[in-house]
Amino acid sequence: MPAEPLGDLHSQLLRTRTVLLFGEVDASLAKRVTAQLFALAAAGDAPIRVVVSSPGGHVESGDAIHDVIRFIEPEVTMLGTGWVASAAALVYVAVPRERRFALPNTRFLLHQPLGAITGRAVEVEIEAAQILAIRRRIERIFADATGQSLDRIRADTDRNHWLSAEEAVAYGLVGEIVARPA
Repeated sequence: MPAEPLGDLHSQLLRTRTVLLFGEVDASLAKRVTAQLFALAAAGDAPIRVVVSSPGGHVESGDAIHDVIRFIEPEVTMLGTGWVASAAALVYVAVPRERRFALPNTRFLLHQPLGAITGRAVEVEIEAAQILAIRRRIERIFADATGQSLDRIRADTDRNHWLSAEEAVAYGLVGEIVARPA
């Protein structure tokens, strides 16, 4: 039997109301994922599953996906696999903890936003203030999502904070580790 064309596979995933978020979180990925979420929401209120495996990327692109997940009417469930890092972790916590699942070997990474600022001193100052504001906002999101204190989140994300699936459950990031569909 010949291999199924990618378009057919993509259509089958959408029929099962499954959205894949794989790869770097950038404007292109955010556009594709949010378009799929809006299309599925318009098609009906049945739950949507988002499968995440990503090294992260641009925080604003992660914000776009995070906000759309919270905006649409259908219930969204997250399934982490591979790694869920940085901006992808921001997307992952868009749903309540009881709808955040991880496969057994998933790794998670939380850290403060990164920046590469160049230019005149006044622009550097403006950009630094923006990065600090983003950091405070993300810290609040992760504190609310995990139940950890802001001080704990701030301390843990001062450097790269890696968590195994088991550690992520204990931390409050993951609701449950699953090995098979429920």
